[in-house]
Amino acid sequence: MLTSSVATASSSPTKMATTTAAMAAAAMGNAWTSSSVATSLGRRRGFRFALPGYHSAFSRPSRHRPLRVSCQSETDEKQTRRYSPILEGALLSSGDGLALDEWTAVPDIWRYSAEKYGDRIALVDPYHDPPSNITYNQLEQEILNFSEGLRVIGIKPDEKLALYADNSCRWLIADQGIMATGAINVVRGSRSSVEELLQIYQHSESVALAVDSPELYNRIAEVLCDKASMRFVILLWGDKASLYISGTEEIPIFSYDEIIHLGQDSRKSLLSSNDTWNPDDYELISSDDVATLMYTSGTTGNPKGVMLTHRNFLHQIKNLWDVVPAVPGVRFLSILPPWHAYERACEYFIFTHGVEQVYTAVRYLKEDLQQYQPHYLISVPLVYETLYSGIQKQLSTGSAARKLIALTFIRISMAFMDFKRIYEGKYLTRDQKEPSYLVSMLDCLLARIFAAILWPLHMLAKKIVYSKIHSAIGISKAGISGGGSLPTFIDKFFEAIGVNVQNGYGLTECSPVTAARRPTCNVLGSIGHPIRYTEFKIVHPETDELLPPGTKGIVKVRGPQVMKGYYKNPSATSQVLDASGWFNTGDVGWMAPHHSSGRSRLSGGVIVLEGRAKDTIVLSTGENVEPAELEEAAMRSSLIQQIIVIGQDQRRLGAIIVPNKEEALLAAKKKSMVDANAVELSKEKMSGLLYEELRTWTSECTFQIGLILIVDEPFTIDAGLLTPTMKIRRDRIVDLYKDQILKLYS
Repeated sequence: MLTSSVATASSSPTKMATTTAAMAAAAMGNAWTSSSVATSLGRRRGFRFALPGYHSAFSRPSRHRPLRVSCQSETDEKQTRRYSPILEGALLSSGDGLALDEWTAVPDIWRYSAEKYGDRIALVDPYHDPPSNITYNQLEQEILNFSEGLRVIGIKPDEKLALYADNSCRWLIADQGIMATGAINVVRGSRSSVEELLQIYQHSESVALAVDSPELYNRIAEVLCDKASMRFVILLWGDKASLYISGTEEIPIFSYDEIIHLGQDSRKSLLSSNDTWNPDDYELISSDDVATLMYTSGTTGNPKGVMLTHRNFLHQIKNLWDVVPAVPGVRFLSILPPWHAYERACEYFIFTHGVEQVYTAVRYLKEDLQQYQPHYLISVPLVYETLYSGIQKQLSTGSAARKLIALTFIRISMAFMDFKRIYEGKYLTRDQKEPSYLVSMLDCLLARIFAAILWPLHMLAKKIVYSKIHSAIGISKAGISGGGSLPTFIDKFFEAIGVNVQNGYGLTECSPVTAARRPTCNVLGSIGHPIRYTEFKIVHPETDELLPPGTKGIVKVRGPQVMKGYYKNPSATSQVLDASGWFNTGDVGWMAPHHSSGRSRLSGGVIVLEGRAKDTIVLSTGENVEPAELEEAAMRSSLIQQIIVIGQDQRRLGAIIVPNKEEALLAAKKKSMVDANAVELSKEKMSGLLYEELRTWTSECTFQIGLILIVDEPFTIDAGLLTPTMKIRRDRIVDLYKDQILKLYS
């Protein structure tokens, strides 16, 4: 078991200026009436407000009519202002006590980054209207303005604000603006169903909504506004005139720009105020305060709200450099949804190192890889599989001779890398018995000899074939893969062509990164060593007994990044998190044994995962099958688009397969199974092809698939068969096809 000490964050009491009544004056170019001026202070004291000018997409404030604000006192208790000490240091009377890197809350990083990287470009967002290039200085100011704008319209510390939006610069600004007020954001993307978004909104007890676009608002507003209480709505992108849902006229709707302008005016007023500073009115955000609620994907049952604190994220920010040694000026391409814990933590981390991040989407990925030539790509295995398929398709479109040469070079490079891995000591093994020193020396010597023989051909391949691939995809430093299992064949392919892919592992409950392969110790087939201050142990699934290295069991994790718990669900929390802080990941895996010499001398302590404990299929023969091995092998076939292995309580395994019909038809024509003019395959011929493919690609697996069920409709998010993070919902797929499965086994 790897042990470590736990880092602690420091805090320091400080003072901040009180709000003046003038903070809201002249907001958005509209004059506030004299009868409403006093309400600006009221918002700090728990007043309920109404902004008639913002109530509707159709009824916006007239440029000729002053905006009126009314309020009603709910309590005489003064509202304490919570703040991020380093970020808002300009407003503190004694804010110089903390160094710029003594972060207490996540938003503190923006003062540090603005001071250090200033006018460097932080964000490039080319596909939104308007397109944006934002420097570190500008980013800090936008976050400050957005957070202050939220205070102006009445958001209070510890309140929940739902943030339903996709990848963009404004998502990041809204996210950090909410955190900087001491409020808690509740995040989700636009592709989730209305029912799921409603369930999350209600369960989290959110008081308001920040939404990506008019299209998303129009899709969800009627249900959310009818069944949930909503104080206001913030529209991050688009025009309020595009909102057409009726029945929500009484809910104030603010545009992004309006929030920014409100915040600007309030900050000017705060900075110019001569009022007496009263330290009792203000308090620091604590590292142990909840920063966000992130709802798990919910592969089984309803999503659970994971409470992540500022300390959880700060652990990630401070300890991911060993995995991604980012330096100022390097470029990252961002494709993952930022509400995904993996993307979110990585974004926070990289912005403390002066990088440039470019936002993209799946449909723009190919062009953006070529145009922006990113140094790093942080993504999920599906993206690397897509890149692999694209490269393979490109190779196959050439002449037969060129295809043969390219594939031969790739095989040679894979062999070269296998031998290189042996003499470098990065070969993965479960064998606890260490080979003798003499055997180890001979093994490494032979590997060096064979690698030396293949090296000239590998270098020739880099010049003739791989250089063209590199110019098309960039990723000159590394692709970081997480959020799912990286297939071995994908791993080996990119290693062979010289694209460094580092696989990592994490869970939403762990903020999320717990282990990752390092640039200096990239052991293929593993998820790498635990990151700093993180412990792993492998235990027996029934007795919870600690297992020795090389023995498969349940993976448990402990460290500063582990969640506070599931929101309003102590029973679920106690099931996965024990009193000693060990989190049960539910994954099956093992830890590589330590060897002092030989081919595995550097791989000791790396973690290897073999699937989810709850996914294990138990056959009627009593044998336990991990479906991931078979599914990964089968997905190497270009004829198989999607597959899940089935067979619980049956004598043999089966599979539900979504075929790639175009590739299957081409394969059938090459085998002369159909005429050259055929446009589709019969089910019998399709079954024959798929059986043949399964035999080819799964022949080395421990178990074999005996029966197959071919289905036409792909597993999608919209159909509820994939989670928003693209994980397969096995139980729903099995339930959907239960009648066909019954017939298959009858």
